[in-house]
Amino acid sequence: MTRVLLVTGGSRGIGAAVCRLAAAQGWDVAVNYARDGAAAERVAEAVRAAGRRAVTVQADVADPAAVAHLFDRTTALLGPVDGLVNSGGITGRSAKLADADVADIERTVRINTLGTLFCCREAARRMSTERGGRGGAIVNLSSGAATLGSPNDFIWYAASKGAVDTLTIGLSKEVGGEGIRVNAVAPGLIDTEIHDAAGMPGRVESLAPQIPMGRAGSAEEVAHPILWLLSDEASYVTGAIMRVGGGR
Repeated sequence: MTRVLLVTGGSRGIGAAVCRLAAAQGWDVAVNYARDGAAAERVAEAVRAAGRRAVTVQADVADPAAVAHLFDRTTALLGPVDGLVNSGGITGRSAKLADADVADIERTVRINTLGTLFCCREAARRMSTERGGRGGAIVNLSSGAATLGSPNDFIWYAASKGAVDTLTIGLSKEVGGEGIRVNAVAPGLIDTEIHDAAGMPGRVESLAPQIPMGRAGSAEEVAHPILWLLSDEASYVTGAIMRVGGGR
């Protein structure tokens, strides 16, 4: 049976690594993106080069109507969604909470928390065996920030990811009997462009000495546990929040 994976935020960073690895493991992939269609198409081409089908779909995950369109489009072009990876997310600009921009806070929570909620909601509606679906697996992208708190950087981002942890635990219990597994991966310091976007281009180098393993991780090192959680090897794993942080 062909397996279809939908990856939000699939045009960059961890999401892009997930798309490429998923193709190598036999998944057809829908690459969601917010703005950069060219980057999404490059990821889709890598999936096709691995011998799998790929489509790109633009959608704002914080808009429930756009999320419904994202799933509709994926299903029309590839087939029903069997796996969902919620990797679309932002941090906002680094600041102390007292100095943070309100628009940054609102946008971060809207994308990271509401976006993940809306995508999980749509997936539950379509995957649930009680609603005519064939089951599936969801992996949410949390963050080590959810427990570290990210003081002086972006507390609001940490809070948005703490909500993702709660969502993961609650939803896993709600749909566990409906053929759906729900887990999360909580990356630590990962070398992606998200640090530049937060206005901290040297963050990886400055924080690496604080990591017990002495270095930042790569997007591929996060993608592997995500694909494991999607696989049949993790068939009895649900409600888990897997830390991928080099010991931090």
